[in-house]
Amino acid sequence: MIVVATEDFEVYHGVVGELRDRGLTFTTVEPGDQLPDGTAVVVTAADESHDPGGVDVVRADPENPRRAVDEVAALLRGGDGKLIVGIDPGDRPGIAVCSGEMIVAAFQVPADRVAEAVHEELAEAVDPLVRIGDGARLLGARIIDDLGDVTVELVDETGTTPHLGTGTRGMGDVLAAVNIARIEGEEIESREIDPTAGELKRIKERSREASETNRAIGEALARRVADGQLTIEEALAEHRDDGDTNDA
Repeated sequence: MIVVATEDFEVYHGVVGELRDRGLTFTTVEPGDQLPDGTAVVVTAADESHDPGGVDVVRADPENPRRAVDEVAALLRGGDGKLIVGIDPGDRPGIAVCSGEMIVAAFQVPADRVAEAVHEELAEAVDPLVRIGDGARLLGARIIDDLGDVTVELVDETGTTPHLGTGTRGMGDVLAAVNIARIEGEEIESREIDPTAGELKRIKERSREASETNRAIGEALARRVADGQLTIEEALAEHRDDGDTNDA
């Protein structure tokens, strides 16, 4: 059983709200009161000295009650609470945050927001791990660079996207990210990619689609986009300013 024991109003309402949202059974007591039989974990505020002894205690930050409930869920399921983030790279990467066997959060964000979203999830986490699929090579390499000082493993993502039934459109990238999070990979600090002709062609096609005049950037600019030096929009601006006429 989960017991919430705190005099902190913000912690109480934040934690109770998260527990209800997840359908977790809990009860509340005043700090210092006798705990109910079967108590497995007690949630209290980070700055409270309440320590009932004999059970696991999770100390919650009023600014981040979800993190405390993540820890509670991991403890109840015998997990060690280690956070592992799986990323399925692409134009709209899927992100899954796992604690033990629990999926505690899932997102789908633009590629240029992946690192920001991951850093928010890993704030204050102890020894977290990020696992990223080896597909969408150019975007994946850029995400790895953007993640900075985080342990990253490159995972063979073959077969990680499941079959999607009716009504599950758009979930494939997130579910693939869950599977990626559960596969051991090779630790990597960066990924040097020499773009193929096909990858450069796709960048040019994307620039044509984004161009108001239906003109594609040339190969030199496409390579700079592939290397992460420019966004498509920045490359198009240089294309206009420099009079780059090497259209695809």
